[in-house]
Parts: sequence; structure tokens; C-alpha cells
Amino acid sequence: MTHEAHAHAHHTHEHGHAPTATWSMAAQATLHCLTGCAIGEVLGMVVGTAFDWGNLPTMVLAIALAFLFGYALTLRGVLRAGVGLRTAVRVALAADTLSIAVMELIDNGVIALWPGAMDAHLGDLLFWTALAISLVAAFVVTTPVNKWTIGRGRGHAVVHRYHH
Repeated sequence: MTHEAHAHAHHTHEHGHAPTATWSMAAQATLHCLTGCAIGEVLGMVVGTAFDWGNLPTMVLAIALAFLFGYALTLRGVLRAGVGLRTAVRVALAADTLSIAVMELIDNGVIALWPGAMDAHLGDLLFWTALAISLVAAFVVTTPVNKWTIGRGRGHAVVHRYHH
């Protein structure tokens, strides 16, 4: 960890108060999470469709990749701040697990409940419409979750200790 990152992290921890969580901060954290989730979701669905897998293995792969890409985006930023790999992995897990889990629950729930969406193919308008609406719904539900965790010094607040 760079001296500056360490001093900032120590300063935040030393005073023990949680950061002020704004809706803007929460939306930014959620958009960051949404980016990784969307990349993983689409890639998982493309792979599942390409290999003619059923709905369950395709969804499992899409969820696993959503977590992987979500964590990877956070990890990249934290590593760039000069943090060691072990600490960066812990920060990414702490920052993103709840956010990604909520996002995946809502996203996949919408797709599972949408009539015909699970059987739509990549070339179908229904596939992309259901995916877009499910991601918007996931964003709307996950943003207040991120605001709550940031306000308690958790979630993306952990990442922000290593930025600046």
C-alpha cells in the first residue's frame, strides 16, 4: 500500500466514523457493480447459448461470471492504489459481495419470472429487453442497499479508503 493510501485508510479507521453516504455515492457504487454483473451475465448467456446448455447451467455460469467480473473490477482499482494482492482481495470481497448478491437475485429473478425470457435466444428482442429491464430493476433495488452499507462504513466505503 502506498504511504498516502495507508495514511488515508488509517485516518478513516482511526476516527471510527462511517462516511456520509449520498445517493450519488450509492448510485456510482451500484453502476460499478452493474458493469461487472452485466459483463458476466451476458458472457455467461452467450457461452451457455453457444454450447446449447439448458437454463440452469447457463444461469449458474452467468451468476459465477457476474461475481468474478464484479470482483475483478474492484480488485483492479484497489491494486492500482498500491495495495497488496491479499488485502485487495479482502477489500473486493468485503465491498462487493452483498451488492452483487442483491443485484444477481433481482436480475435473475426478473428474468426467471418474465414469461418466455428464459427460453429467449441472443437474437431475440425479448432476450435483450428482459435483460435490460432486469438490470435496471437490479440497479433500483441495489442502490439503497449500497447507500445503507456505505453509511455504515461497509461495502464500497471500504474501497474508497484506498482511493485518493
